Amino acid sequence: MIDVDSEGAIRTVTIDRPARRNALTEAGLEALERAIAGSDEPIIALRGAGPAFCAGADLSVVAELERDGAEAFARLGQRVARRIEDSDAIVVAEIDGPARGGGLELALACDVRVGTPDSTYGEPGATFGLFGAWGGTVRLPRVLGEGDALEFACTGRVVDAEEALRMGLLSRIEAEPRAVSEELAANETGALAVLKRRIRDDADRETQERREAEAFGELVDAHTGSLEGLLE
Repeated sequence: MIDVDSEGAIRTVTIDRPARRNALTEAGLEALERAIAGSDEPIIALRGAGPAFCAGADLSVVAELERDGAEAFARLGQRVARRIEDSDAIVVAEIDGPARGGGLELALACDVRVGTPDSTYGEPGATFGLFGAWGGTVRLPRVLGEGDALEFACTGRVVDAEEALRMGLLSRIEAEPRAVSEELAANETGALAVLKRRIRDDADRETQERREAEAFGELVDAHTGSLEGLLE
């Protein structure tokens, strides 16, 4: 269900279950977590096989769960999303086709979200009496703001790539999302991991600024003797 391929600085992680629009079971989530955790590459590209990015949780599995099992399934999805968010790698969601429910929630945990012009986005859970529980109620208001997050999730409406970009669900629209992963990989990748840690730091301002200065000093020290060429 999860395919992994590495080329240079980029690890490509593909959710490969196109017959189910790449919907994830417990086994699929666990395999996805292993694929993210096992990466030594500085860039991870997360994508879906076939015409969809990811439909989220496999509802045929959810329908068989009782309360405790449903809670455990939600906790597993949350854990995978945190694994994506906390990875040292820059994780790029390469989105083509529909990203729905948990699929959108996994994309929200990524550092960069790139969609094709044909990609679409929605949190449809409320339309059938549920909601996305893989960290969506935490991350969605961070991205959209509380009011827009409530409207988007509670209506269950689907938005196209242009509206997703305007709302902040997307970082960029590209016909070939891989171009952005390659653009990132062309940089000094050691600095990327530092930038991710600093930008995601949620400590108080004084602590953030101290850590920023320390990280800058470490990077300059690591590049002693190699920065002069930048002045030419």
